[in-house]
Amino acid sequence: MLISGAINKYVYITLNRTFTNDYFLKYSAIERVEKVADIDHAIIREAFALHSVEPAIEMVSVADIPAGTGLGSSGSFTFGLLRAIYAFRRRHTTTSNLAEEACHIEIDRLKEPVGKQDQFIAAFGGLTCFEFTTEGQVHVTPLLVSNETLRDLEENLLMFFTGYSRNAHEVLAEQKLRSEQGDEAMIENLHFVKELGLRSKHALESGDLVAFASIMNEHWQYKRRRSQTVSNDKIDRSYQVGMDHGALGGKLVGAGAGGFLLFYTKSQDELRGAMAREGLIEVPFGFDHDGSVVLVRD
Repeated sequence: MLISGAINKYVYITLNRTFTNDYFLKYSAIERVEKVADIDHAIIREAFALHSVEPAIEMVSVADIPAGTGLGSSGSFTFGLLRAIYAFRRRHTTTSNLAEEACHIEIDRLKEPVGKQDQFIAAFGGLTCFEFTTEGQVHVTPLLVSNETLRDLEENLLMFFTGYSRNAHEVLAEQKLRSEQGDEAMIENLHFVKELGLRSKHALESGDLVAFASIMNEHWQYKRRRSQTVSNDKIDRSYQVGMDHGALGGKLVGAGAGGFLLFYTKSQDELRGAMAREGLIEVPFGFDHDGSVVLVRD
């Protein structure tokens, strides 16, 4: 079980028919190949193969946030690409089925040591509770937060880029292996994090945001114990500076080892100043309540 929030930072994916019998792909790199099997980008290759996407196609992807920064960019990209393929072919499926298909590509086909939360939050948006059964099913429930709580969160949650990006696979592989081997300390840690998720749900739904901030800090301390790769000296220093300058709680978002520090504060100016002196860039954000959508061109 976990809770997740979708923010208004997006991946934009465009598919277009071309007049050349190949695949023209533009993302952080540019590829032009004749066969799907020759595509370097693993997610594009697997999605095109799964749906037998024929050549004479151009795909362009741009994003508001860099990849590898802990904000679910891989899951968002995979889900968005699949939604684009379905829309391009004017085919329909449910949001849950599309999210499961995105998970299938990353987890089953590419063997990435990731969960299902990123694909599903990109699909549904909002502030959402996800429950995962041992059979692999995902139950999706919106958090019952008041408009006042939502406004408070958007005003007092501040996010700062640490300047690091990393491959989540490198951070999560050790955790996955230890979990599968039944490592007692790892299993206990993950069970406790689930309890923190339940407590966070209660705090948010009751509007107790000071308690929510404290749980964020508690979660971060437990997360750091899972692996030495989760944090580093600069992240630890920046986090402590934030806590010393007005933050009531916070955590590093995502798998760890880089990306964004997220703080809850009632002293926005003090925290912003301290982070600026640390050289961290703030990324303002709000919540997105729609999830992935198709932008239709006339």
